[in-house]
Amino acid sequence: MIGPKLAERTGHVPRGLARTGPVLFSYGFRRFFLGAALWAVFAMALWIAALAGRIDLAGTYGAHAWHAHEMLFGFASAVLAGFLLTAVPNWTGRLPVSGWPLAGLFALWLAGRTALVWPDAIGLPAAVAIDSLFLPALLFICAREVIAGRKWKDLKVLGALLALSLANACFHVAVIESDYALHRAMRLGISAYVALVTIVGGRILPSFTRNWLNRLGRTDFPVPYNRFDTVAILTGIAALALWTLVPDHAATAGIGFVAATLHGVRLARWNGWATWPEMLLVVLHVAYAFVPLGFAAIALAAAGLVEEHSAMHVLTVGAIASMMLAVMTRASRGHTGRPLTASRPTVASYAAIVLAGLLRPLAETFPEIASTLYAASGGLWIAAFGLFCIEYGPMLLHKRRALH
Repeated sequence: MIGPKLAERTGHVPRGLARTGPVLFSYGFRRFFLGAALWAVFAMALWIAALAGRIDLAGTYGAHAWHAHEMLFGFASAVLAGFLLTAVPNWTGRLPVSGWPLAGLFALWLAGRTALVWPDAIGLPAAVAIDSLFLPALLFICAREVIAGRKWKDLKVLGALLALSLANACFHVAVIESDYALHRAMRLGISAYVALVTIVGGRILPSFTRNWLNRLGRTDFPVPYNRFDTVAILTGIAALALWTLVPDHAATAGIGFVAATLHGVRLARWNGWATWPEMLLVVLHVAYAFVPLGFAAIALAAAGLVEEHSAMHVLTVGAIASMMLAVMTRASRGHTGRPLTASRPTVASYAAIVLAGLLRPLAETFPEIASTLYAASGGLWIAAFGLFCIEYGPMLLHKRRALH
């Protein structure tokens, strides 16, 4: 086994550092990806049951607020944790969190989910206090690693984590006080995730695409990162900031359309069509396509042409959830020693989440069939993450395959 000092000097991070105890706690992606997928299925099933009037969900917290919170700060935060706890060690060359510290962090996340399902059992203030611990703890761990590794360019990721922590706290305060700022907290949380997609996606999509094309002996590579990408990211962040603060302002519409154009061009520069037929790569480009669509939806909502909830769901189900599922499948296969190619169940899960991302925003546009669209998109969501649990659960529960 490589020692910590050598690992830090060489930048090599060995996989599965916890040699004792359950394999689930040997690496962050194992526990958090599986936990996120299971929660995605269970939480959506609870929400559908609540919509049908079959259960009283979340007590005084409110079923609608609970659903919005658990998608943004429950499910999505677990996927983010799994990704960062795996990626940050590779960025910094330091050893990852594993074993009991990882189990403790996961317990914090699980305690938040348990507390909010029925917060009245322990009191609403206590329930939201428990839930508010996880994101700051994740921020502390990632900040410690980034600072210790002197990877200053990755501080922007910490900024997004800080924004998520604040958004989660503001969301809870707004629920407790029945405050109008609830939607602002939702927009801040969504914006933080979308900003991460534009930052991290801009790192992994062209890299994965170039590596795949290079193995095939092709030279139609993505355009490398340059000033255009920086301008696109900053414009997108400006649009998200305006949307968070003044969603109905003319400036939000204007900057939103500019961001949509820039990110559409950015996606085209990555030559995603060249990755066909490898769906493990294609889906990353399809997921990123929801980013310019989301900026366009923000602009249209600011102009009063579409409902705000439609714009939100283009970004949440489309850009965020589909990108997360794409990353979860690729990372799970790669880090467990499986071939980097999409199986039929994986392709089916991609189709389900992308279709859900297209259908759910239409519910506000076509209210006469809204209930049908709710059921269809909810069912597709459950299918997407249910397929992940079935196929990838065994991979995450067993040791990494030996490389040949």
